[in-house]
Amino acid sequence: MSVTHAPDFEHAIHTANIWLKSVCEALGTDDRHLAHRALRAWLHTLRDRLTVDVAAHFAAQLPELLRGVYYDGWDPSVVPVKYDRDAYVSRFVQEAKVAADDVPRIARAVTAAVRAQVSPGHLEAAVEQLPHDIRLLVLEPVS
Repeated sequence: MSVTHAPDFEHAIHTANIWLKSVCEALGTDDRHLAHRALRAWLHTLRDRLTVDVAAHFAAQLPELLRGVYYDGWDPSVVPVKYDRDAYVSRFVQEAKVAADDVPRIARAVTAAVRAQVSPGHLEAAVEQLPHDIRLLVLEPVS
């Protein structure tokens, strides 16, 4: 059995921190707890709306620690979960612990941060599976 060395963990932590910093910058905040909650909510609300194949393909783009966050609590036997914009907002509010009025701004900011971190086209391939109203919610430019 091989032993995991500290540098392996340090690299995983460093990469996750780069993503969190990107989310903080997109949100215009230094609150890393908010950034983590928002990223987690964004990942889960996307993941559960995708087919198993697309969800797994998107997960391959995530850094190791965030891949764990992405898969945390996932039940592939019940996806894709069908929900509309209101249900998306409600779930995002519950997971991120933010106000419903803030969800569009936060979701778009996280989308911009994720787009900057993944290979071109991977985000778009996943987001294409979202219903039009949710796709507009997460893709419109951050104002």
